[in-house]
Amino acid sequence: MKLNGYLPCMDYRKHLRKDDKLAAILGDTVHELKLHKNIPLRLMASIMSQQLSTKVAKVIFHRFLSLYNGKEPRPQQVLDTAPETLRGIGLSNAKVSYVRNVAQFCIDHKITDTKLQKMENEEIIEQLTAIKGVGKWTVEMLLMFSLGREDVFAVDDLGIQQAMCKVYKISTADKKKMKARMLKISANWSPYRTYACLHLWGWKDS
Repeated sequence: MKLNGYLPCMDYRKHLRKDDKLAAILGDTVHELKLHKNIPLRLMASIMSQQLSTKVAKVIFHRFLSLYNGKEPRPQQVLDTAPETLRGIGLSNAKVSYVRNVAQFCIDHKITDTKLQKMENEEIIEQLTAIKGVGKWTVEMLLMFSLGREDVFAVDDLGIQQAMCKVYKISTADKKKMKARMLKISANWSPYRTYACLHLWGWKDS
């Protein structure tokens, strides 16, 4: 069930406040997750934005949409676009290749919004990381910000690592132990781990 594209949620804050350290940084913000359409395009946009500032990424994506008269293209339209045209909007050779990989994969495997919405998080991660150029972190961001999944924890995200290491006094000396500790702590936040990540990012940025 969704309302105006937003996914209603029970009071996740009540659950997250059971963790005293997390409760201390929640503040007054209440996050909502939004369900977006045209998930294949959202995945392409994620690839385009990798290693770019938010501002530059928006410029690139706006140029991309301009190739299709401002409308959101379908995978076949992207494949029909010459690689040099995609490079012309500021994409590297690697990103052009990866974007085209996504388009081809979505056509070959009949990836649609409806199909993805019926799949579990781990199924989506397993399927989409089979695409060359798409890593687990990219799919986790897609799950959070495009599919509106409430229980995703991005253990490999640098911002989440920095925030949790500070809040929970986790040592960064051994990355494997650090991640194991993060996963153990985050297990207590389920089924609302996405919201916890949003608050950790917000706390770090403030």
